Amino acid sequence: MSLAQRMSLIKESPTLAVAAKAGKMIKDGLDVIVLAAGEPDFDTPQHIKDAAIEAIKAGKTKYTPAGGTIELKQAVVNKFKRDNNLTYTTNEVLVSAGGKHSIYNLLQALISPGDEVIIPAPYWVSYPDMVLLAGGTPICVECSMQENYKFTPDKLKLALTPKTKALILNSPSNPTGMVYTKDELRALADVLIHHPQVYLISDDIYEHIMFNGQRFVNIANVAPELLDRIVIINGVSKAYSMTGWRIGFTACKDAHLIKAMDTIQSQSTSNPCSIAQAAALAALSGSLDCIKPMLKAFTERHEYAVTRLNKIKGIKCLPAQGAFYAFFECSGAINNLYLAGKITEKTDLALSNYLLDNFLVAGVPGSAFGLGNHIRISFATSIQKLETGLDRIEKALN
Repeated sequence: MSLAQRMSLIKESPTLAVAAKAGKMIKDGLDVIVLAAGEPDFDTPQHIKDAAIEAIKAGKTKYTPAGGTIELKQAVVNKFKRDNNLTYTTNEVLVSAGGKHSIYNLLQALISPGDEVIIPAPYWVSYPDMVLLAGGTPICVECSMQENYKFTPDKLKLALTPKTKALILNSPSNPTGMVYTKDELRALADVLIHHPQVYLISDDIYEHIMFNGQRFVNIANVAPELLDRIVIINGVSKAYSMTGWRIGFTACKDAHLIKAMDTIQSQSTSNPCSIAQAAALAALSGSLDCIKPMLKAFTERHEYAVTRLNKIKGIKCLPAQGAFYAFFECSGAINNLYLAGKITEKTDLALSNYLLDNFLVAGVPGSAFGLGNHIRISFATSIQKLETGLDRIEKALN
């Protein structure tokens, strides 16, 4: 069978591939500690599950409008006003089957063959492939540990061309956990203001997972003059521990773009699950207090993980400001293992395989995120599993 040519452009999600390999090893009876997937270990809050159960009992099991129920769209509008001091209308909002689906629809609606999309690296693994599927060209710009893994105005100026159609910005970041400050966002906006053809895609999925009392800020808050070409992606997966419910949403003042995304969705998935929409309505309409215990645990796990990692030979790990990942530089560890004959290639993939195959701990190589000589582990798991996993990493490298 001859597959479509586009299949040669993309690969399986590396994070899902690592999780799948680890899952198979677990089924084979091996005690694998999986620190790969970005999925909170907490249950979905009870009031959200109750809302879903009530929706089932009420018979809300039919099709909804393709872009989401009007009630959920209004809840999204209210959320942006309450949490971000941003004003949208329901025709400027689209509900989709997860944040990933939201970004996919956006790129399909926005990007034409030949268009370039700037993606600071390290990046979430799916950004470049989704750009390729839309016919665009991902322009990945490396941001080093010395730069706190953040994109700078100078790098933006160098990356911009007449073909640039969009810049993707993710804060708090997956995989680094870094957060852009108001001043950093303002500096990027000062460059973008001179390029009116460029959209800014702001992926805010980790908005509520911020450490040390920090307040989240979106580039739309510091540069309202760019609001007409800022597209915000968010969802309920991470903050409310609703990964499997698959509800994400998009907001943009360009209602024409939202309508185009709605049309694409109507010809692909149609509406997101009606019951999941009822659950998301309860999540967005309720108090944020249900997030606090999760945030407290993530904060404690972050401090524990970073402290432990920096005591391991050949590893350097910067503290994060948000999300639930530790992204550590490991070129020293790779070199040590290579010289000892433990690995045959001086790559983070070789190190990742070594840790999984020999010490039964799964992380994701940094090269999957566009920056080699790094490993990402998730601390969206219990402190007991995190401790065991770090014990194994320490044993492997020390």
